[in-house]
Amino acid sequence: MLLEKLNPMHYDISHVVPEASLTVTMSLLAIMGVLLLIWNHEEASSIPGPGYCMGIGPLLSYCRFLWTGIGKASNYYNSLYGEFVRVWINGEETLIISKSSATFHVMKHQHYTSRFGSKLGLHFIGMNENGIIFNNNQSLWKEIRPFFNKALSGPALVYTTGVCIKSTKTYLNRLKEVTSEHGNVNVLKLMRLIMLNTSNNLFLRMPLDETAIVPKIQKYFDAWQALLLKPDIFFKISWMYQKYEKSVKDLKEALDKLMEKKRQILLTAEKLEEDMDFATELIFAQNRGDLTEENVNQCMLEMLIAAPDTMSVSLFFMLILIAQHPRVEEELMKEIHTVVGERDVQSTDIPNLKAMENFIYESMRYQPVVDLVMRKALEDDVIDGYYVKKGTNIILNLGRMHRLEYFRKPNEFNLENFEKTVPYRYFQPFGFGPRACAGKYIAMVMMKAILVTMLKRYRVQTMTGRSLENIQNNNNLAVHPDEAQPSLEMVFLPRTTGKREV
Repeated sequence: MLLEKLNPMHYDISHVVPEASLTVTMSLLAIMGVLLLIWNHEEASSIPGPGYCMGIGPLLSYCRFLWTGIGKASNYYNSLYGEFVRVWINGEETLIISKSSATFHVMKHQHYTSRFGSKLGLHFIGMNENGIIFNNNQSLWKEIRPFFNKALSGPALVYTTGVCIKSTKTYLNRLKEVTSEHGNVNVLKLMRLIMLNTSNNLFLRMPLDETAIVPKIQKYFDAWQALLLKPDIFFKISWMYQKYEKSVKDLKEALDKLMEKKRQILLTAEKLEEDMDFATELIFAQNRGDLTEENVNQCMLEMLIAAPDTMSVSLFFMLILIAQHPRVEEELMKEIHTVVGERDVQSTDIPNLKAMENFIYESMRYQPVVDLVMRKALEDDVIDGYYVKKGTNIILNLGRMHRLEYFRKPNEFNLENFEKTVPYRYFQPFGFGPRACAGKYIAMVMMKAILVTMLKRYRVQTMTGRSLENIQNNNNLAVHPDEAQPSLEMVFLPRTTGKREV
């Protein structure tokens, strides 16, 4: 009692400690809050999307793209945050856009003619400052683009129809090579063989074994897709990229040998053909010193692989849609009989196949194979009221855009969606503007010619229980499926007898 009276503070210490602790805690929290605000100040944005959170946001968004793929990740963020979203890929700001107005703005302006992707990944597959697809060297890209434009438009369209018919008939006559022991046709492999044969006869004109080259093309695309967004550290671990290295090397070596033979033929030729093919034009440009050998070979490689990949899968989906929609097939066959009759389709028939054209467009809208466009901002800009910094990556989510605006029945496969002319700002299967697909005109001619030739000869049926959605979900066809999967097989029925093709 004496000590307590001598030290009155003894009673107050239990009250002083909590009050002091609370003051210190609040001060620390306030300081941390200020530090967080300073940390995140540069990352603040008016564009919807995940938060920065000391770098956790960019890491999570990048991991989602690596894990699920560009398409699924883009759809996830658009569905979660809206049609104009900011995320991060490999630490770089990236916009995912599925609004037609913003998409149209990006496509039509010159300062969005560059694409984005891992430089080491693009270098690995030969596309870094080579070829046309992902070449971001603007001056070199502008030098190369006219060679592709000339080969894929104008006079080339006249004889494309005949080449497509010949290639299609060649492999329809060899149908047993892609037919299983049960009599079912591996349609995707058939389409790839036809498209490679067509591309070779149009652009290279060299004897080649399509059966041996097609698997190499598939593996090259697997490598391209796998490496496009990989971080730099991935390429420092050899065992992680060895299989992709082999895939790229195998196709490049095969193409290099063909191009060397082509050079030798041109060197010893007494007279050149009047309609020089794409490969010849490139080789002459190399001889003049305009292009390097590496660039010439990469351009030729990209020309040969484009159709066997994207167009083959597109045609495969179209045949499935025809098999699942008998009324559409009836409408197409009625037009074929009216416009073409018993003869082969001719180049003059192509513009008159309107029902076929609407069917192709609706197929590409409803089941796109290439539903994304990747760009990079070369200048500061404002898009739909949002400020976009120079260097920002941009993903145009066209597949989602085609189901959000304008169309009467966006979530159905229905030819009514193209009964009237669709303004091109709402429908961009080939892109638009200075970096649109150079082959968009020839692609339509090729698809019409091949479909007419096949449908006149065969009816197609899907395997029992195999819907388009089932096939897509199980095999992820846009990501190059294993061709051994039975869901890729269809039944071909000759139209003359109605009996099953053996």
